Amino acid sequence: MTESVTTIPIEESSDIRLDPAEEQVLKDQVDVPKRKESYFALYRFATKLDWIIMFIGLVFTTFAGIAVPLMTTIFGVMVDNYTRFQTHTMGTDEFSGYVNHLALILLVVAIAIFVATYVAIATWVYTSERITRQIRERYFRAVLRQNIAYFDKYGSGEVTTRITSDMHFIQDGIGEKVSLSFQYVVQFISCFIIAIIISWKMTLVMSYLIFLLVSASGLLSKYGAIFSKRISNFNSRAGIIAEEAISTIRTAVAFGAQKKLSKLYDACLDDARKEGLKKALMTGCVLGIMFLGIYTAYSLAFWFGSIMIGNHELTSGQVTNVFFAILVGSINLTNFFTDVQALTLAIGASSKIFEAIDRIPSIDTASDTGDKPKDVVGHIQLKNINFVYPTRPNVKTLSDISLDVEPGSTIALVGSSGSGKSTIVSLILRFYDPISGDVILDGHEIKSLNLTWLRRQIGLVSQEPILFSTSIAENVSYGLIGSIYENLPDNEKREMIENACKMANAHEFILKLPDKYETMVGQRGILLSGGQKQRIAIARAIIKDPKILLLDEATSALDTHSEDIVQNALDKASKGRTTIVIAHRLSTIRNATKIIVMNEGIIVESGTHNDLMDKKGCYSKLVEAQEIQQALKDEETLNILNSFINPTKDKITTSFTTKINGDNQLAHTSSNKSLLSSRSIFIKKKSDVEMGLEHNKHNYTAWELFKKVAFINRPEMLLLSIGIITSAINGCMYPFFAIIFSHVVQAFTKTGETLHKEATFWALMFLVFAVMIFFANLIQNITLGISSENLTKRINSMSFASILRQDISFFDEENNSVGALASHLSLDVTHVKGLAGSTLGNILQVISTILASIVVSFIVEWRLTLVCLCCIPLLVGSGALRIKMLSGFQQKTKKAYENSAQIACEGADNIRTVAALTREDHLCEIYHNLLDEPMRQGFKNAYLASTIFAFANSVNVLVNSVTFWYGSRLFMANELDIGKMFTVYMAVMLGSTSAGRVFAHAPDMTKAKSASATIISLIERVPKIDTWRQDGEAVKTIKGHLKFSDVNFHYPTRPNVPVLQGLNLEVKPGQYAALVGPSGCGKSTTISLTERFYEVTSGTITIDEMDIDKMNVTNLREHIALVSQEPSLYNMTIKENIILGCLPGQDITQNDVEKACREANIHDFIVGLPDGYNTCVGGKGTQLSGGQKQRIAIARALIRNPKILLLDEATSALDSESEKVVQKALDAAARGRTTLAIAHRLSTIQHADVIFVIKDGKVHEQGTHQELLKLEGLYYTMVQRQHLGESNS
Repeated sequence: MTESVTTIPIEESSDIRLDPAEEQVLKDQVDVPKRKESYFALYRFATKLDWIIMFIGLVFTTFAGIAVPLMTTIFGVMVDNYTRFQTHTMGTDEFSGYVNHLALILLVVAIAIFVATYVAIATWVYTSERITRQIRERYFRAVLRQNIAYFDKYGSGEVTTRITSDMHFIQDGIGEKVSLSFQYVVQFISCFIIAIIISWKMTLVMSYLIFLLVSASGLLSKYGAIFSKRISNFNSRAGIIAEEAISTIRTAVAFGAQKKLSKLYDACLDDARKEGLKKALMTGCVLGIMFLGIYTAYSLAFWFGSIMIGNHELTSGQVTNVFFAILVGSINLTNFFTDVQALTLAIGASSKIFEAIDRIPSIDTASDTGDKPKDVVGHIQLKNINFVYPTRPNVKTLSDISLDVEPGSTIALVGSSGSGKSTIVSLILRFYDPISGDVILDGHEIKSLNLTWLRRQIGLVSQEPILFSTSIAENVSYGLIGSIYENLPDNEKREMIENACKMANAHEFILKLPDKYETMVGQRGILLSGGQKQRIAIARAIIKDPKILLLDEATSALDTHSEDIVQNALDKASKGRTTIVIAHRLSTIRNATKIIVMNEGIIVESGTHNDLMDKKGCYSKLVEAQEIQQALKDEETLNILNSFINPTKDKITTSFTTKINGDNQLAHTSSNKSLLSSRSIFIKKKSDVEMGLEHNKHNYTAWELFKKVAFINRPEMLLLSIGIITSAINGCMYPFFAIIFSHVVQAFTKTGETLHKEATFWALMFLVFAVMIFFANLIQNITLGISSENLTKRINSMSFASILRQDISFFDEENNSVGALASHLSLDVTHVKGLAGSTLGNILQVISTILASIVVSFIVEWRLTLVCLCCIPLLVGSGALRIKMLSGFQQKTKKAYENSAQIACEGADNIRTVAALTREDHLCEIYHNLLDEPMRQGFKNAYLASTIFAFANSVNVLVNSVTFWYGSRLFMANELDIGKMFTVYMAVMLGSTSAGRVFAHAPDMTKAKSASATIISLIERVPKIDTWRQDGEAVKTIKGHLKFSDVNFHYPTRPNVPVLQGLNLEVKPGQYAALVGPSGCGKSTTISLTERFYEVTSGTITIDEMDIDKMNVTNLREHIALVSQEPSLYNMTIKENIILGCLPGQDITQNDVEKACREANIHDFIVGLPDGYNTCVGGKGTQLSGGQKQRIAIARALIRNPKILLLDEATSALDSESEKVVQKALDAAARGRTTLAIAHRLSTIQHADVIFVIKDGKVHEQGTHQELLKLEGLYYTMVQRQHLGESNS
């Protein structure tokens, strides 16, 4: 069973009728109950301690909220005192005493605000870290808990997006923004209470404002969440495409598919952009209407207030108090609706996460229920099994299968690809449930057994072995999880690990590695060859001495020497245990107790090897197809044997040779080193991306980053300019508001008709101001919103394209994992988007407010302004310090979260291996530990950065205190009137408040700067092997003369480990050349270098006597096609996957696609599917069996009609019958082109024009099949090991 293989059987009928019970079985395996999350559900994992801390935080938030309305009352008293002094109804001493007293009260309020704000913010930042950690861990645990059908349907690619960007939204929505939002609500309520107490009439006149603001905020909240959820879903789809593309980078590069994959990615981004534009339009309109309503209310309030002053119902101070109470309350309400968007985003982001957390799968690894028998005999029975894959309900896979596997016996399953062999393995592991029938172990129906216990009795080796990104020793030790040996002392455990590796013939090659058993294998084992990975996987499976052993093509990636040794080891390991083997190489199962031959979901034959050979049925034909010429010293006997075998052999050999040469070699190289490269590339890429791209050592300044991002945003320069100008105008309007307000206060000192006339005029000015601010907010939010969405899409697109641009060595580096790069695409771009959109507008607005306020203040009264400005450095300094502190926290937290995100991605991506090893709890423990560091950084943020934020908030009150005190001195000296006094006061107050708002955006600015640096570094990184470059010689046609001259090579990530050591080989045009040799000898590396995935260390590689280093790399690859051992397909239709192999500008018709599929022996299977060529293959091709994926990969290679065909074990996943037909097709396809094939099944390459036996990085032997047999050297030994005799006993 392969890691990501869900077999689609070859079944023509799509009219399967299931009864309700059977339909329910399928539905239970894939159904996810939809749920609508409430905001309070985000706190479902909060502990009692969290609730206590949050409650304390809210108490202090309340105190901080009440302090601001208290200032409006003090302000009202100040206005009364100033008015009375100006109208000579208060003496100088009395006036001075009042002002000094009130200034002292303001100082006390400033201290109270500092303490209350610090506690309020620190507590909520602290608890948000704790709660988000709980959600992260539970989500990851829930993901690992899900059954395999869940991943077949929904894929694993979105896990990275959910656990990075969506968790970021959740943390933002339950952190300090909750405290700030609550504070705004408290201030709003307090302000209106004060206003009502002073004058219910005036408050009632303005009460419509509340309805307006609540309605507008409701619209913002509701539709904002809807649009945000849609955007999140589209971005998640884009994330899946990116994860697939990055994890299969070698395939993408080999076929020049980067642009095609980028277009798919861009299509999802474009859908997200459209939803973002709708959100920007809605936000602009609603906010514009809100501000129009607010300032219209002010106009009405001053007009009505002047009437009440004229009627002696209120004083000017009381009117001002009511006005300011409503002003502050309304502003806080609008601030609430701005910050509450973080809460709505959190709700939208949480829905999918909590759906996964709450889903209890029908096959539940987390359940403690079920029997756990003490003894296991290993008697397996399948009774009347009918099976349909839940994601393919119209295609039946197994039809009434019954099978009895006696304890200790070895049962082999053989048959064509898609016949249901791997499905049986999946059912025994209970990856799926059959729609009817029973799977029984030792008399127990496996549904009644504890699932984790069941899987721990089984050892599994898959066709595509998956290793985890850790050391070799650690990988092997994972086989001990849940066994009695799990907690052995380290020295005893190491002894078991080494013994298992010796049995699997892995010990010798491990000791040759620089770090031996501590060598890191890279993500998915990409730093090892396919054979090396397979041997480690075998060691992992047998180390715990399981009672049941499942081998799905366990030796498919091994060379003949290793296969012979490992097969003997597996034969020994099988003794005393029940073993089920799936094999295409029939030489590996001839000694099986019973051989089961399957076809189209039914058993057609069963018996021993000899019995089935005597029957001359299906099995006999399969064996005959794999017979290989045996070397005999008697020349005459050899000739007779050759004449007897040649007809069949020619078909197989030629066909396979072509296939191997063309597709398999490239693929295997791609698969092994490429995978290494591919996964490593991802790892490295992330490293570059995540760590500021260490390849680019330049540290960008904020100004450099701004210019570079602005350059990327240049298509929207007109919109951006309009938005920036409008933001500046919007900011400058607040000093204008100060001027209007001061004239209103001045008017309140008048009486009679003068009072009414002046108050009416300035009230109308407020109305004009309201209209202006409506248009300013409307234009600002819409233009910057559109610009931001387009920038986001463009940066995402450019980042992804740049990732695909990088050379393979980039991905080989350990830090550039798939999860890390996917995290970069989702999280970093989100941070830049925030700064480019609404946050940018807000920052520009407040900066213009500060500057305009200072200018107005200086013009009106320079002395008072200078005194007030002395306090501003405190505010600016505290804000700058906060930004610096947050920047440090951000970098450390980012790196820490990247490591944990990588583990999450790796676990979900390799869910079948994780499930088979029952490694769920172990992965959760690792993930838990990796979250410690980001949590520590978060706590530091809570304790330290909150101090600076609280100080910045309290400085505003100090400015007010100093302004009133010094202003009173100028006032008493008759150097200032009440109009000038309040113009300066309002301007300075608005300016200092705005400065505080700038630093409220400090986290966004810090994250945006860090993310921008990462993005720019990635976009500007130019790889050494650059597919974007147009230089280099481009050749329209080539003959295919391939030559390696004294080539030495080591992988960039392992400079001390030579791979090729003076390799010399020559393949003439049209020749079929085969590479054979032990695993790790450099065969796949040769393929990689032919594709120019890497630069050689020394020596030259030429095609038609032209050094490939001097050729245009894109042009070079257009003449080559690759088929890998582990084929990489994408989550699209079969037809789209095949067309991916087309050359640029190649005009492809449906007939061309079908022709390629016929040549690859896949056409009949495809047309038998319900949707034919439009059938989606699932993520990484999970809806297809290994053989089906391989044949589609072959069709993809053939459709471009290459001159050089690279085959890396191209038929390794095929059954004998399919291999024979495909080999014949590849043999025909090889005519007129150069083919280079890697093969372990020597039957497939015995008719090659030349065979190169590679050992220790150089050619050890070379010649034709017959010539090498006569040498009786290494090749002769390999042939003898693979001979299929009539009997082996």
